[in-house]
Amino acid sequence: MKPISLAAVSALALTAAACGPKVPVARAALDCPPTEGELSRTSVSPDGKACTYVNKGGAEVTLQLVNVTGSADATLADIETTLLANRTPATTADAAKAGSPDKPGSEVLKDAAKANKEAADDTKGLSVSVTLDDKNDQPREPAVVSEEGGTTRVRLPGISVVANDHDETANVRVGPITIDAGDDGATVRIRRDVRLRGEALNPEKRGLRAMFLYTGSDLPDGYRFVGYEAGGPKRGPITVAVVRSKSEGPDGSELYPDVKKLVRKNGGV
Repeated sequence: MKPISLAAVSALALTAAACGPKVPVARAALDCPPTEGELSRTSVSPDGKACTYVNKGGAEVTLQLVNVTGSADATLADIETTLLANRTPATTADAAKAGSPDKPGSEVLKDAAKANKEAADDTKGLSVSVTLDDKNDQPREPAVVSEEGGTTRVRLPGISVVANDHDETANVRVGPITIDAGDDGATVRIRRDVRLRGEALNPEKRGLRAMFLYTGSDLPDGYRFVGYEAGGPKRGPITVAVVRSKSEGPDGSELYPDVKKLVRKNGGV
């Protein structure tokens, strides 16, 4: 009986291994359709690892496969550094222009900064603790509102707000979303661990999705905003769509839906 039992156990182990999560094959080239919504393709590299698009508003999109160096987060940080290079100090005229109504993305974030400053004014001199209960009436970590030296801080589970009266800036963190807003510009970052396509039952989230957006009057060459949408396996390669525009900006803290579709299709997330 022992040999039979051993064979049965071995067969079961092999079956379980075969059914377990497999490492997806790394993408070698991009799927770059001629059009994606309002995006129109303008070029494809010979190796298929990069392609460019434009939309009706004049935004320039470069879709590319990016190898991971060090870590996925470090790789994305390098892309941000490149996007924000060669910025120039904003003049008073530039700052006024940055707040004009034709920049919806900037306006939304500036409104957030203004709201946080007003909240700071309302809470000056206060130091309070409030306990929140969830739907199961389980006590949560207390929320804390405090003011010190012109800076107001709000702490909630998964939420952090820091508003500075001196330079009228605000830093907002809600879960995976970070917003930094001030007079000269605004930055939005979103970073999530996600499951790769076909791995809905895998307990391990082996993929990532990320979004970065910067809008400000200090960008070079007349650009009004820059950013990227990224997705793919953490081990790489990651699909990254870099977006630049001299005209219209994205609506609030979201890049264009068509850009997101291209990234998710190619990134497998």
